Parts: sequence; structure tokens; C-alpha cells
Amino acid sequence: MMTDRKNAKISVVLSFFNESNNIPELLQRLRKVFADMIAEGIVGSYELVFVNDNSRDNSEALLRHEVEKGDVVLVNMTRNFGVSECVLAGMEQSSGDGVVYMDADLQDPPEVIPEMIRTWLADPEAEVVYTTRIKRAGEHPLKLLVTKYAYRVLKHISDIQLPVDSGDFKLLSRRVVDHLLTLKEDKPYIRGLVSWVGYKQVPVYYNRDPRFDGRENTKFPVLSRRVISGYLDRALISFSDVPLKITLFLGLLLSFVSIMYIFVVLFQKIMGWYEPGWPALMFAILLIGGIQLMMLGFTGLYVGAIFRETKGRPLYLIKEVIRSTGTSTRS
Repeated sequence: MMTDRKNAKISVVLSFFNESNNIPELLQRLRKVFADMIAEGIVGSYELVFVNDNSRDNSEALLRHEVEKGDVVLVNMTRNFGVSECVLAGMEQSSGDGVVYMDADLQDPPEVIPEMIRTWLADPEAEVVYTTRIKRAGEHPLKLLVTKYAYRVLKHISDIQLPVDSGDFKLLSRRVVDHLLTLKEDKPYIRGLVSWVGYKQVPVYYNRDPRFDGRENTKFPVLSRRVISGYLDRALISFSDVPLKITLFLGLLLSFVSIMYIFVVLFQKIMGWYEPGWPALMFAILLIGGIQLMMLGFTGLYVGAIFRETKGRPLYLIKEVIRSTGTSTRS
């Protein structure tokens, strides 16, 4: 653990996909932020690690030119792996004493980074500085509503303490980064893994901006298949077994109700009140069948997660790493 964080090197990891409209502005603002911090003696040096998640626009060409200026590292993936995998790839290639990871769409303002670093420097015991959003400009009300309750549900049913309204904009010490890189689980949920690692974690509050380029505020609509699948496979399944327990208790409850209903039917038969009813029969069949399918679905998610883990595939594959030395390391 660093005892003196003064003059520390800070790495900023940015996973991106088709962000050519944002990259020039992002670079300008990040460079200004770090130039000011270096001038004030807050940090010693910095690097900007851009992880290209197989973009199809000219983002890579823009960054290949920027590498020559000395502060940019470009990591090209072999294909599109996803944000979490690319963030971990960027952390692996980073060399800073502290690592900030954030999105490249400028919804998270680079101007918040100095406050994050000052908070980190002020508390030697703090290993993680996470950001909590006060306002989210330009977001659709439905998305705000769904994400608000999704965060809170996950917090209450998971076995770790997840801060609500906190996304992928954090500062991690090198110790935490090294721990994260040892975790090779399939479909990693970095927000959860950062909390799982532990250590002292402190918040910084900020207002989130809309996308700089004016396009829709997210490439992942809240009700899209990718977002729902990610929530189930990465967040819910990885950090909670509550869905399995719910299915168990539902099964026990239905079994108890069914046994009680048998006595009701026998009593009606003895009293001569029993009359067969098609609607009641169909209702019971559909209800029990639906619950059984739900139970099988939840169980299948966990079995699928086990299957993916047993295959032991790497989380990502890096095609090449381009640094300012003029070298290009190919995997």
C-alpha cells in the first residue's frame, strides 16, 4: 500500500465503442484537468488508456494519432466483448498508482476527477472513491425509474453492500485493481466486484451530464435485451441466491395450499357440495404451471452461469496495445 500518495501516477481507463464524435472533446478536457493538477502538484503524471471494443467508426484512427503525443495508450480488442471486459483489459494495461475508470461519452464529467483524487489523497485509508449521481440530465423518466428501483432491489437482496445511484465512474487504488485482476469469473459485474473486494470506500457526489454529441443518452436502452440480460447474468446471479430461495418458498407454499385444498375438496364431497368446475381447474393448472416455469427459469440462469464458468474461457482477448514508444504489442 502506498503510504505517500503525493506525486502519484493516475491512469484513466476508458472503454469505448464508436465514440469518434466524443473523443476529441474528451481528450481536450482530460488533458486540461491533468495539466492543472500537475501544475498544482496534486499528481505527478497520468496516462489515458483507451480500450477499443472493436469500433466500426474512425475512433481507432483518431487515437492512433493521439498516441504519438505521449499520454495515450490504445488497446484494441479482437472483437466486441462488452464494457466490463474492456475495463478490466484496460486496468491490466494500466500502470498508475490510482486508476480512474469511466465511460467515454462525457456523461461523466472529467472535471469531477480532481475532487475524486483530492478525496483519495485526503484519506490514506480510502482505497476506492466512488461517485454518486445527484441528477442525471437528459435521461428518459422511464429509465430513471427502472434503474432507481433496480439498484435498490439489488442492494437489498445481494450479499454485499452496493451503493445506490453509483455507476462506472470510480477511482481505485493499485491494490484494489490488482485484486480485481485476479478475479476471473465469467460476465463480471465490476460495480459489485469493487464492493466485494472491500476496503474503505468513500463517495463523491456530482451531477451527470447528457451525451456530448447529442445522440440518445445511452447505447443500452433500459428495457433492451442486452441490459436485462446483463442485470440478470452479471448483477443478480453473481451476487445473490435470493431468486433460488424465492422459488423454494413458492414451491413449499403451493404444496401447503394444495394439501389444504385436498381437505376442502374431501369435505365438500362428504357434504354433497362438490361440483366440478372447469374454470377453477384451468386456473389451478395455469397458476402452478406458470410458477413451475418461473422456477425452472431461475434455476436455468444459475446452471447456465455454472456452465460458463466451467469452460474456463478468458474474459477477453487483446489484439494489440499501442504505446507512445512507437511499439505495438500484438497478442
